[in-house]
Amino acid sequence: MAKNSSFDITTGCDYQEIDNALNQARKEIINRYDFKNVVAEINFEQSNNSIEIRTEDNFKLDAIWAILVSKFIARKVPLENIKRNPLETASGGSVRQSLSLIQNIESDIARAITNHVKDMKLKRTQAQNQTDSIRVSSPNRDDLQKVMRDLENKDWGIKLLFGNYR
Repeated sequence: MAKNSSFDITTGCDYQEIDNALNQARKEIINRYDFKNVVAEINFEQSNNSIEIRTEDNFKLDAIWAILVSKFIARKVPLENIKRNPLETASGGSVRQSLSLIQNIESDIARAITNHVKDMKLKRTQAQNQTDSIRVSSPNRDDLQKVMRDLENKDWGIKLLFGNYR
């Protein structure tokens, strides 16, 4: 009997790269003329997977978001895993917005991925939900590569990472 090969599907953002991108964004904001004498704060809460932006108005908030996006792209932080929450008005007429970092595959997305793998009807290819990942196994490595390509080409709303290929 052939030995099964497998890989794991996960998602997430590298905290160190996020921190580096935020530090670069803070440095750029300090040096920009349109942010002179303006409150512009970016706080990273690693414990609850969130980033909070606070500034004077919507225009400045959008400018900070544009800076963050450019830094995240340069640092290869997946933008699909960063969710912008609704804008809130803060004290003193300022505005704030929190960004949520998606670090785990939600159960409904995991179920959809496993169902998608089953619907591909590849012989003896199985997908199993685990606590923080999905394991796909098959005796045929070509089938596993087909699954990877197919999952990459479909939009799941998050960036899928493939690892532990054995």
